Amino acid sequence: MAKAIKLADIAEALNVSKVTVSKALSDKEGVSDELREKIKKVAAEMGYRQNSIARSLRDGHTYNVGVLIPEGFVEMYHSFYWELYQNVLNALTKKSYYGIMEIISKDDENNKVIPRMIQDSKIDGIIVMGELKKDYIEYLNDLNEVPVVMLDTYDKNSNYDTVTSDNYYGMYLLTDYLIEMGHRDIAFVGNPRATSSIQDRFLGFTKALLENGIDYSSNSYISDREVGKKEINFELPEKMPTAFACNCDSVAYILIKKLQDKGYRVPEDVSVVGFDNYLITELSDLGITTFEVDMKTMAETAVGAIIKKVHKSDYKPARRVISGKIVIKDTVRKLEKNS
Repeated sequence: MAKAIKLADIAEALNVSKVTVSKALSDKEGVSDELREKIKKVAAEMGYRQNSIARSLRDGHTYNVGVLIPEGFVEMYHSFYWELYQNVLNALTKKSYYGIMEIISKDDENNKVIPRMIQDSKIDGIIVMGELKKDYIEYLNDLNEVPVVMLDTYDKNSNYDTVTSDNYYGMYLLTDYLIEMGHRDIAFVGNPRATSSIQDRFLGFTKALLENGIDYSSNSYISDREVGKKEINFELPEKMPTAFACNCDSVAYILIKKLQDKGYRVPEDVSVVGFDNYLITELSDLGITTFEVDMKTMAETAVGAIIKKVHKSDYKPARRVISGKIVIKDTVRKLEKNS
């Protein structure tokens, strides 16, 4: 039988004290970030496993983090939020935490029902993924039961801790790319009132138009959903633009199918860009040109923030914006000057 690795073994390997090792593995103050990561790396390589029950009894924490998702924002397997959730679980595991998902219904949100994981004292903190109603977020924060970090959404209230992708700049870059490719008649597909992310992407779209001397009009915008509903429903415009900038890849995929059903070719007749870069390639014959959201870094940042908030370790409230990059694929054609 293999020898059980103890704190003393890790301390001896790194020439530090057992107290330092214990603090590092428990994410407590008094250890630099560099040394903390080094200790965790060596502990993992040596096969050290913390006893979560013993930890809980020792310091009063559950070592569980709740992930709260509104019901309209989760679809299994091909969903952006499902993939983001997997990244959160991976980040939690690296920190010796467990993740517990709870999907909150619209009725519970409207009636301000406390999530079961809070009622049952199962968690140390909550990561909210997706757009909850403002008054419900305020309600959760006012409870002071557990700390909250919002992931892929934000509110103007500076007391809220948030992690988002760079939605504004990402869509600005995508739209500017379409313009560089010769497109000046471009429509945005998305409802800016639906979520803060879509609104930021819409604003990035309009900035690129204005910066390039292109007048924005109501015809430049196609709503793809009603506020508070997850169903995607929109019609193609009567006057077809040369390009569409879609608020996400799934909308871009639906749009491409609609265009193909009407006999349009992408990108030969119409160009399309999406956002997120998460769609499984088997869903479409075309690779959608898009802006890649760095889900791994977003998840790791949110997890790091919630754990620091739980342990009050070197913690500073902030809105954290994670950058991404354009990924050029198959759905944009360069127009000739006389097109």
